[in-house]
Amino acid sequence: MNMDQTVMYKLTYGLFVLTAREGEKDNGCIVNTVSQVTTTPNRIVVAVNKNNYTHDMIVRTGVFNVSILSESSKFDTYKHWGFQSGKDTDKAAGITFSRAENGVIYLAEETNAYISAKVVTMTDLGTHTLFLADVTDGAVLSPDASVTYAYYQANIKPAPAAQAKKKGFICTVCGYIYEGDTLPEDFICPLCKHPASDFKPL
Repeated sequence: MNMDQTVMYKLTYGLFVLTAREGEKDNGCIVNTVSQVTTTPNRIVVAVNKNNYTHDMIVRTGVFNVSILSESSKFDTYKHWGFQSGKDTDKAAGITFSRAENGVIYLAEETNAYISAKVVTMTDLGTHTLFLADVTDGAVLSPDASVTYAYYQANIKPAPAAQAKKKGFICTVCGYIYEGDTLPEDFICPLCKHPASDFKPL
């Protein structure tokens, strides 16, 4: 079966900065799967790729914040939080942020709200972990609309004009280019950690 993988883009994904703190280290990454699942108790689920260092910090601490990116967000913000590892770098350096009551940072700019949460359960999804968490705090920061995955693709992510001449496949999430005639089915983008299904031919 040759399903059109772009059908998945029609789901109403948002884009968020997921942050955690362990000891004196702050870290974060871009995620696109955050949903409220119950109101009483107020709980959310977050799916996080196991290759992200933020994932490991949440496993160990059980606490995180979600900054809800708005349509005013800039591509540099996605590059900063999504295209580099926080394992050996200080992602909070040079970034304007606030710190919530749980001690974890959140973005007060280019966002419209933040949510603080405490993990209740963790479900192994293979490449990802699904964290079910109680909402412990949060605030609305601006009236701007939340950025959707579709809005990001159409209005924030720059078009890879010069790169289109190369032979290979491009990640539709971050723009990484894999050069070659065939993309391995198990390929994982080294920048944003998305699978081969999120690549398209150049």
